Amino acid sequence: MGLIRPTDGTSDESGPVRTPGGGRPDNGRPGVGRAVAVLVLVASAALIPLLGPSLALDGTGEAAAPGVGGIGLLRTVLFAALCVPVGELFVRRLAGRLPGTPPERARSWAPYAAWVGFVAALGLASVVSTGNLVPHSLASIDVGGLYESRDGKLALLEVNGMAAAGLCALSARPATQIWPLTAVAVAEALRAHPAPELDPLTGSALTFVHLMCAALWVGGLMYVLRTLPLWGTAPEARVALLGLYARVAAVLLALITATGIWSTLRRMPPDTVLDQLTSTAYGRTLLAKVIVVVAVAVLALWARLRLSRAADPLTAYSPARAEVVALGLVVAVSGLLTALPVPIRWT
Repeated sequence: MGLIRPTDGTSDESGPVRTPGGGRPDNGRPGVGRAVAVLVLVASAALIPLLGPSLALDGTGEAAAPGVGGIGLLRTVLFAALCVPVGELFVRRLAGRLPGTPPERARSWAPYAAWVGFVAALGLASVVSTGNLVPHSLASIDVGGLYESRDGKLALLEVNGMAAAGLCALSARPATQIWPLTAVAVAEALRAHPAPELDPLTGSALTFVHLMCAALWVGGLMYVLRTLPLWGTAPEARVALLGLYARVAAVLLALITATGIWSTLRRMPPDTVLDQLTSTAYGRTLLAKVIVVVAVAVLALWARLRLSRAADPLTAYSPARAEVVALGLVVAVSGLLTALPVPIRWT
């Protein structure tokens, strides 16, 4: 591959193998400091859907549904739980296409993600069962009523899909979890575009492509960065995997951008976009998401330039880690976006 260069990341008798981050190679298990950092980042991301509605709605004159913060948080968790297993399957397939790669792979987080997603989907289903109101007791949850409405059936599909994905992840054929995960993405795409909407199937198709590309990008990069430290004795393989992922990620970014713009223009006619980006809660949140995505694109470009031009291509590891953090913010903002009032379609 053209991106493979000789590096000094090899071991000898005088010292240990140098890892992409400059530290010692590990066995795929984060240290205490890294675990604390992850918890802090997760807690920070959770504040976006919880505190974001009040900021986004301030001065717009719009009214949000009850419990919008909690709903946004649950949907953020569901999106994140979808990203993890989809990304793992994606990167494992990419690594399998590269010749001479080490057999080691980072430990799968898919079973844990699936069960976390199951709990989030269960919480969202309980909201749907009470007529999109936050249930205050178990007695107010009408499970049977979920079968009587379109939103209820889609909520049940998401619950069952995450449960099935968890079971598949623990089975002898974990790759089969792609089917229930795809069902969850389809259900989410259909939920986002109800029947009264103008041409809902087009909107659902755009949302499905947007969601799956984002899951591949976010989850894939996270799994790449977890796998690289395990390949400490094969620097060429690490560079090759980063390079292959970077090329595919560029295509994913293009698809995410195209579907995002198309979806926006379907909900906001071109002559109202600029006004609604500042005067509606949906528009303000969408603008925040665009800004973070631009920052992610800059970090991705920085990593790509380091990968192709730096004396040590593995220095691309640093901006890639920052990219993962920024992508986590994108997921949180996306969860908030789904819970806010749909933008006004002026005619």
